[in-house]
Amino acid sequence: MTFHGWIIFATFWAVFVVTPGPNAVNCVLTGVSDGIPRAFWTVAGILTQASLFLALSAFGVSTLLVSSPSAFFVAKLIGAGFLIYTGIRGWIIATRTIQAKTASGSIYRRAFMIATINPKSVAGYLAAFTQFVDPSVPIAGQMWVIVPTALTLTTISYATYTALGAWMGRTALAAAMNVTLRRGLAVCFVIYGVLLGYFALLGAV
Repeated sequence: MTFHGWIIFATFWAVFVVTPGPNAVNCVLTGVSDGIPRAFWTVAGILTQASLFLALSAFGVSTLLVSSPSAFFVAKLIGAGFLIYTGIRGWIIATRTIQAKTASGSIYRRAFMIATINPKSVAGYLAAFTQFVDPSVPIAGQMWVIVPTALTLTTISYATYTALGAWMGRTALAAAMNVTLRRGLAVCFVIYGVLLGYFALLGAV
């Protein structure tokens, strides 16, 4: 992956993990109720899910590249479409309150389950590994760039949400649910989806 490609991926992933969703709500609420450092088990649960999804996505993309380059191209278009859909949906529901779906068990287990059933994960991981992996370069080498970047940004984002919940209480949740912020991030998803789909089609010509 080139430095330019890394910047594009890192920007995309930063928007992906900063956008308020069930994970962010769970982090803030756990920070409010349990404080630091106990609430950081929430971040550990999210990182476990992220690591598993990253591994599965990398394996899936590798399989597609080996078995069918045309299927990989279709997956790129689907990934771009997911981003556009996520952005449009985010704009529409920006005025609604986000709920972290309940899950029993420890803080760690609850965070892992909420992250796993979060529909935004599908769009993010599919887009990341179909749009930013270069088929002409061995995937294993690219993973040494993509995975640490994704996990580092994920850690920073959700650790910040957790800390804000512990320090600011529910005021942090109100700030994260700001309609203007959520719609601005939704527009970023749409723009990314359109551009990535365009470049995918351009590369196929």
